[in-house]
Parts: sequence; structure tokens; C-alpha cells
Amino acid sequence: MSLAFLTSDLLSPIRHGFFTRRGGASSGVFAGLNCGLSSSDQAHVVRINRARVADEMGVPREALATVPQIHSADVSVIEHGGAGERPADAMVTRVPGVALGILTADCMPILLADAEAGVVGAAHAGWKGALGGVIENTVEAMVDLGAGRSRIRAAIGPSISQAAYEVGPEMLDDFIVENPEASRHFAQGKGDRLMFDLPGFGLSRLRAAGVEAEWIGRCTYREPEAFFSYRRATHRLESDYGRLISVIRLD
Repeated sequence: MSLAFLTSDLLSPIRHGFFTRRGGASSGVFAGLNCGLSSSDQAHVVRINRARVADEMGVPREALATVPQIHSADVSVIEHGGAGERPADAMVTRVPGVALGILTADCMPILLADAEAGVVGAAHAGWKGALGGVIENTVEAMVDLGAGRSRIRAAIGPSISQAAYEVGPEMLDDFIVENPEASRHFAQGKGDRLMFDLPGFGLSRLRAAGVEAEWIGRCTYREPEAFFSYRRATHRLESDYGRLISVIRLD
């Protein structure tokens, strides 16, 4: 089965893709294109999946750059491919031929580009990272590499939607302490539960940073045939879950 990925017109003509789980060599709960080396999937199978992604993006397999992700606001400047050792949750580069790969399974994969300056970025943003500043830090790191803030375009890939993201009231408290206006991204759920709009929050942070942005409009939780989802796997009492990969590169 061939690989499938989504793209954003905002990022054109930069080569990029938000890969679905379709295709790939993994089986069981990881069936399809699991690219998470930190999962309990067979490591050699995950490497096969990553190699197929690199081939699809037109780069050597060693040119696909990833980093250990820890829900931080840290950004790494990438000058060559391969798996990095220093944890971070975003990467930026101006090196042609290096593909930046971000792993997600409900969190936001955000791909960014200034096509004129030749600078790209990729960020993993769950609620902790987004609240902590990973989006703004990625934009600033791109500007440091020569990107023009007003020229940066960004797309948020498949993420958990508000209708599927139930949270407790303590999470709202965390957001209000940082920014009282963030309450608009929470809707009332059942009882004291709230429904959080993660992509909406991501878009608000990108636009506040001066970046034109869009969400691809696909929910990881509600489309099991297309996407892996941590929360769905938890609700189904599954032993583990696959990780999606989103990639961007300069020619």
C-alpha cells in the first residue's frame, strides 16, 4: 500500500506532508505507518516506515531529522539529518535537502515556511508546549535564520478536535493564569468537564506571532482508519499507539 499524506496550499511551493497511518509495515495496534521509535513496535519495522517517508519526500534516509520530544518549548537548529540526541519539540533549518520530521498522536504537528528566505520549521505542540511557548519560539528561531516574520506561513496538521478533547477544570485554571483570554478556547462539557480547542489555541498563538496560518481540519481521534490517537488508544484500553509523522524540507 502506498503512503498517503495531506498538504496545505499555504506552504506551497515548499515540499511537505502530514502523513496518515496508511501504508507502512507495522501491524497490530500500530498497523500502517508507525514512525515512533519510542513506541513498543519493532524498531526495525519503524525504521522501514521512516525510510519510506524519506523516499516519499525525495531525501536520503539519513536526511530525515527527528529529535526526542518532551512537551517542551525548546527549538533545535538543524544542519544535518538523522536522529538527534538533545530533546526538543521543534526544529528549524535553512539547509536544502534536510527534512524535518515531527511525531504526533493527537498533539498539533505544525509545519512552517518562509519560501522566499528559504527557512522552514516544524513543531510538536500539545497543550503544555503550546502554552509554554513552543510556537513563538519556533517563529523566533526562524527569524534568527533570516525568515521574515510577515512572510512565514504555517499549517497545523491532523490533531485532536475540540469535540473529542475532554479535560478537567484545572486545565482551564492553568491557561487563565497565563492568559485570561485563553478561556475562549474552552467549551462546557458534561458536569464539570470542559472541551478544549487545541487547534484553535494553536492558530491564535500563530496569528498573535504575526504568522498567517490554517488548521488542516482533520481530527486524529475521530478517524481511526487514517490517524493514530493516544486518547483513542487509551479509551480502548490498547497497550500502545502509533505515531504519525509530519515532514517539511527545502529543495
